[in-house]
Amino acid sequence: MPENRTIILASASPRRKELLKLTGLKFEVDPADHAEDMNLKLSPNELARFLSLEKAKSVAGKYGDAIIIAADTFVVIGGKILGKPHTDEKAKRMLGLLEGRTHSVITGFTVLDTGSGKKLSRSVETRVTFRKLTKKEIDTYVKTKEPLDKAGAYAIQGLGSILIKKIEGDYFNAIGLPLCALVESLTEFGVQIL
Repeated sequence: MPENRTIILASASPRRKELLKLTGLKFEVDPADHAEDMNLKLSPNELARFLSLEKAKSVAGKYGDAIIIAADTFVVIGGKILGKPHTDEKAKRMLGLLEGRTHSVITGFTVLDTGSGKKLSRSVETRVTFRKLTKKEIDTYVKTKEPLDKAGAYAIQGLGSILIKKIEGDYFNAIGLPLCALVESLTEFGVQIL
């Protein structure tokens, strides 16, 4: 890949920024300004891919020759999509729904080359099983405020890790960016990591 190609992470998420740094890629951050509509009549995997594509497109117009990376992550349990709770009460409800059960964390991501117009959207699913939780544990965890801006009301890489009994699939996907699938996809755009 020519050195002058710019790579843009279209996300305000500090977790995605930290994950992408692990690859050693040089990139800039330009958060997408796209309102997420979680009520579209799409399957969870289709919705994740669609939202990531819309985020990538919302940033792409600013760059003539760049690789845009955008992603969207949410939790799915019993066909219900859980985004970020934003309030203590919603966080408690979400954690009550997840406790003692297995759910999916789905991340859709898009790689878009603004020079050629080529784009690729994929989704990755990780299965996460929570242990049984008491009401006191849920209340205490919500008081930390960690759950409020996290899909499904927990941070797998933070204190929320103690709620988890089992993970099946890509751990980084459950944080918000499936590095293995992303790096495989970037090679199709001439971006080599190793």
